[in-house]
Amino acid sequence: MPPHLSADRPAAQPPGRGSVDALISQARRLKGDVDAVRRDTQSDGSDPQERWQRALCDLALHQLDDLDEHLGQLRDGLSPSPAATPPPPERDSLLSRVGSAEWNLLTDEASWSGELFQILGRDPAAAPLTLDELPSVVLDEDRRRLTAMVTDCLVDAKPIDGEFRIVRPDGEARTVHMMGEPVLDSDGSTSSMWAVLRDVSELRRSQRAVSETRDSLQRHRAHTEHRLAVELQEAVLPPWRGSLRLPHQGPQTLDLAARCLRSSTSAMIGGDWYDALELADGETLLSVGDLTGHGVAVASGMAALLGAVRGMAMAGTQPGQLMSWLNQLLDATVQPALGSAVCCRYRPDTRTLTWAQAGHPAPLLFRDGTGRRLNAPDGVLLGATPGAVYAQAEETLEVGDLLVLHTDGLVPGHNTADSVNLLLDLGPRLGETDTAQDCVRLVVDEFGESEREGDSCVLVARVTY
Repeated sequence: MPPHLSADRPAAQPPGRGSVDALISQARRLKGDVDAVRRDTQSDGSDPQERWQRALCDLALHQLDDLDEHLGQLRDGLSPSPAATPPPPERDSLLSRVGSAEWNLLTDEASWSGELFQILGRDPAAAPLTLDELPSVVLDEDRRRLTAMVTDCLVDAKPIDGEFRIVRPDGEARTVHMMGEPVLDSDGSTSSMWAVLRDVSELRRSQRAVSETRDSLQRHRAHTEHRLAVELQEAVLPPWRGSLRLPHQGPQTLDLAARCLRSSTSAMIGGDWYDALELADGETLLSVGDLTGHGVAVASGMAALLGAVRGMAMAGTQPGQLMSWLNQLLDATVQPALGSAVCCRYRPDTRTLTWAQAGHPAPLLFRDGTGRRLNAPDGVLLGATPGAVYAQAEETLEVGDLLVLHTDGLVPGHNTADSVNLLLDLGPRLGETDTAQDCVRLVVDEFGESEREGDSCVLVARVTY
């Protein structure tokens, strides 16, 4: 039935038939293009990206089918003298998904189109449901929504535009979109209400399919990114390294061991690193650091940063200058990042440790069972201040000294200062160990089993010669 008009609303001018035909032609051309794209995305369903693309195409075709049929209804309604009454729409055709109704508030009578009987699965010979009876076919959890829409329409003259789910007599649930308005009499009182109800079950199913395949695709991408980050991180930094063997030609001067403690949250793959490298001049590079952020991009950035540290140290760059150049490198990247690091060069013939830091915990030195934090030279975070200058410090070590370098988060649930104090409290027990590997095991046994939000690294060097 044609929709009624409120008494205070003028009738809209109908569009011309030629313009509607042009819109129908455009809609059908677009349907053909989308269908071609859908055929190109056919696969065995194993690729989440292809499943998502196919679901989007199906949803677009559902919407374009509806648009085509609605434009056809509009065009046919423009014909002044149709040659013949069109046959009733077949079940499940697009035209059968749209019905109309009017409820007379003065006589309590209801008038339904045949399509609405079909949508609700009711016998056309039966009497249409009144407004009071309509909630009986609505799912319990949606009845309050329908009641609120109808009340707002009848009491406050608000248009109806909402969805609810109905249950047909055969038990099938369908989703219905209802649009309607009050019909006002000459004195402005509401005399009746008309509505157009559209079965949108298939459309909503297509939308759910798009949402589900999109979620599946996102999970697949997240899993792939996590796997790549883990593989990259473990390729550069295996979680456990016992004794780090340097290719010394002479006697071993440092006993080295390290451990990377992984986050208990799989999504928090970070940019922590440790490194020990014998340099061309016979000195040894010791470094630990952390690049802010998580994921494969950060793991890749950490690997690049570690490579830069190694390259500059191998070329003879001293720790202070090395930090300045790392700072310039991070500041010049396309996606600026922040990082912290401590870099040490150990000269074995004089047992001299030269080091610098950038916003990082200072190395801890344990001697005869007593630990202390080395006095840290000034050093801002890498990438925070363009042109920053980093000072360096020197410390003379002795045989038996134990040097501990670590990244933040080594002691879960504690800030940096408290973590350092807890590590220093281990001094007497660390002094009783025989190897660097024993020291790392002690630290891990003490702090490594706790739940941790992010990765952390520890590097131990014992002076042996």
